[in-house]
Amino acid sequence: MAITLSQSQRDLLMQRMEQNPQRFQQMIIEDSQQAIRQRLKQGKLNAPFTEKLWELLLANNALSVALQRYLWRVSLKQKRAFIQGLDQHLSDRYPMFKGLSDGWPGKNNIPPYVRPAEERRKDFDLVSQGYLGYMGLGYSLREVELFVWLEVIRDKQCEDRPCEIGVPRCDEKGEFTGENDGGCPVKIHIPQALNLMGEGKFKAAFELIRDANPLPNVTGRVCPQELQCQGVCTHNERPIEIGQLEWFLPQREQELASDTPSETTTPNPWAVATKPPIAIVGSGPSGLINAYLLAKAGYPVTIFEAFHALGGVLRYGIPEFRLPNQLIDDVVAKIKTLGGRFVTNYIVGKTATFADLKRAGFSRVFVGTGAGLPRFMNVPGEHLLNIMSANEFLTRVNLMHANESDYETPLPEVEGKEVIVIGGGNTAMDAARTACRLGANVTIVYRRTQQEMPARVEEQHHALEEGIKLKELRSPCDFHGDKHHIVTSATLDIMELGEPDSSGRRRPQSTGQTELMPVDLAIMALGNSSNPIVKDAEPDLETSKWGTLLLNKGSQETSLSGIYSGGDATRGGSTAIKAAGDGQAAAREIMKNLDFNPKEIQNLVDQASRYTDLGQTSPEIVKRRQLTDEIVEFTIKAPFIAQSAKAGQFVRVLADDKGELIPLTLADWNADEGTIDLVIQGLGSSSKLINLMQEGDCFAAIAGPLGQPSHVVKHPENHRVIFTAGGVGLPAVHPIMRAQLEMGNKVTLITGFRSADHCFWTEEGDRVETLRHQYPDLLDVIYTSNDGSFGIQGFVTVPLEKYLIKHHEAVDDPIAEVITIGPPMMMRAVSDLTLTYEVACVASLNSIMVDATGMCGACMVPVMENGKLIRKHACIDGPEINSHIIDWDKFLPRFNQFKPQERQSQIEHKLIDA
Repeated sequence: MAITLSQSQRDLLMQRMEQNPQRFQQMIIEDSQQAIRQRLKQGKLNAPFTEKLWELLLANNALSVALQRYLWRVSLKQKRAFIQGLDQHLSDRYPMFKGLSDGWPGKNNIPPYVRPAEERRKDFDLVSQGYLGYMGLGYSLREVELFVWLEVIRDKQCEDRPCEIGVPRCDEKGEFTGENDGGCPVKIHIPQALNLMGEGKFKAAFELIRDANPLPNVTGRVCPQELQCQGVCTHNERPIEIGQLEWFLPQREQELASDTPSETTTPNPWAVATKPPIAIVGSGPSGLINAYLLAKAGYPVTIFEAFHALGGVLRYGIPEFRLPNQLIDDVVAKIKTLGGRFVTNYIVGKTATFADLKRAGFSRVFVGTGAGLPRFMNVPGEHLLNIMSANEFLTRVNLMHANESDYETPLPEVEGKEVIVIGGGNTAMDAARTACRLGANVTIVYRRTQQEMPARVEEQHHALEEGIKLKELRSPCDFHGDKHHIVTSATLDIMELGEPDSSGRRRPQSTGQTELMPVDLAIMALGNSSNPIVKDAEPDLETSKWGTLLLNKGSQETSLSGIYSGGDATRGGSTAIKAAGDGQAAAREIMKNLDFNPKEIQNLVDQASRYTDLGQTSPEIVKRRQLTDEIVEFTIKAPFIAQSAKAGQFVRVLADDKGELIPLTLADWNADEGTIDLVIQGLGSSSKLINLMQEGDCFAAIAGPLGQPSHVVKHPENHRVIFTAGGVGLPAVHPIMRAQLEMGNKVTLITGFRSADHCFWTEEGDRVETLRHQYPDLLDVIYTSNDGSFGIQGFVTVPLEKYLIKHHEAVDDPIAEVITIGPPMMMRAVSDLTLTYEVACVASLNSIMVDATGMCGACMVPVMENGKLIRKHACIDGPEINSHIIDWDKFLPRFNQFKPQERQSQIEHKLIDA
């Protein structure tokens, strides 16, 4: 029966509500909860009640939060009644509620939103858009919050917290090994976060996760949750979407524009100088989380990154349809807000050593340099063009934007082509799905079955949805090419599965049968070997037989005191989340082991700050000299490179943000002035555009010095070293020749030009003549030109052969070695000639490269060793390689790999006519 109040009673009620609104609000909440309790006990909700309850939850006020908290705490039976009500009465309004109650909570849930395959396979937009993806379908943020909350209330709040700490691992005898399977590598308190979300406290849950992991919206996307937190979830048929929940929280904060981190008011650690500075090498997942945690704790940190863009493998290895670059930029911005500083184009082991960083004031160094060299199959035909590593393919697209017409980096023709991706891991899925988006017909070739694939199940599912084909139990055993040395087909071994191997998967073995498959582009996604740069530069650094850095037991510290490491550098190929966990553990360990007095700290901070400033020097052109119509000499600020450069090394150059990475051999350097000299001939569009640059212009990036220095030794007094230099091979020869002369060796330089109009450095007082006057008893110089307009007519091989004949006939000075640098055909001719006379010869090779540190594998040089064709890498093993073991027939075509793309680029830049 309705109660009628008089006007005075209503006025009194309103007065009391105004005096104590919280009391009346609490009364309403309690009455609402009592009504819900009664309905839930009945086990069935009718339509009006369900709709009213949902509207109360949607209101997003104190009552809504109280109702969320109440429903989070009710019994499972009552929760089921609530879910059944949503299923029965609201599924017309919310299609994702249809059938939700079937098997709920263990077998059914509301999944995050994934874009339709036909739509997403044509672009690089995010595929799995998470729960916030439902906003694109017209749902409000509050509705999405409730979808997430409905996922959370499936949680059991397990007392043993398997999602957080994992489950005990047992050996074959069933005995506990002391280690756990699953769990969270970055130690997020998952049950606690779910509890906060269940109570409607989304912001508090976000802050809890952020305190443990500054990259939740990164790791939440790329972490293999099915092997970690979700892999041990007690809802084993349909685990709780922990990863999706993890990155929903920062997304929600961004939608609310309330993600204003408290660290904006944190004093700059460099300014207050109360803690010693730390160097972090590598800006991948381990380096970023390490830097964030240290900076947040008040440590001055500098992150040294080998590329020109930050993010490491997160940027170059993971496509934007899985991980948008904006999220990486957000993490970098957070670190900068905390006072973190960044130095790009810095390759530890080349640009500087760990000892250099220590001398520069950094009290500790964390090394997160990643895995390194891509693996290949070493099967016949693998040298053919359009066979590349997944690292190279993904770097060209993800980092260098080769798929975009206004960027300079070339890419093999992909649209409408037959592309195979060899491998079954996440990288294989990324490469396959990237090629698919570029219009290719893609087939994944895997030597086991889909069931044994190490790739995330979600990625496999998405790849197949997008139309990518899978050839199971197949492995290439031979590649075939056309007359232009471009791959056209592959012979595949048909495999079968035998007994399990050490990984627990059944071992693939050949059946002896084969099949032929057409191929226009083959992408190798077979994992990585360790890059030797760091260990070669640090002989006292202990490494495993696989080349990974060894750590002290129970620690992230390496065998070198004060040098810590984690991620793929220590694990080999692993996951971003485990790398982040290593970075986190190392940060905590570093903070425990530092003991300096205030004066020592101030001195260290001052030194490290100056070193960081030096590393951030812009590569500005301070001098430009036009040597010929198409050759320009540049002097460029590059203090770190100038301090470390050695004869024979090169640098990796990026002219502008949309340019391509090209290798250029150092012509000279001045450590005192902090400058390097490069001589560039305008042949392709990139070099021609560089040669238009003027004094005061800055390159986007220059990294180095790279490659192995020349092997310069003292030869017997009567022996002679002969250099043959063609065109811009002369600048590359110059520092090596100088080093030989400084060693006291006799040197003959034979340098060839097309004509007198193409000569440079030959005038009195210029570089060659200066060396001749400086070493008159050691240096002989012979000039040649094709047309005879300068020096001897003919190629460099003409005077070279005269020396070789004398050597063969034991006349005059014996030849210790020949070093040839210049056009590839010239180097081959010199190699063939010296081989005839059995004289040692090395060629300096600047072949096609991307990263120039070995990571991409693009600079492959086919060589014969012990009767077997193997690959060397010009940027790791070279650039100088014994010319007599190079298979020139297979190597030379690589210089023409992107000739059509290069011609088109020059036409678009109006550098040549169409």
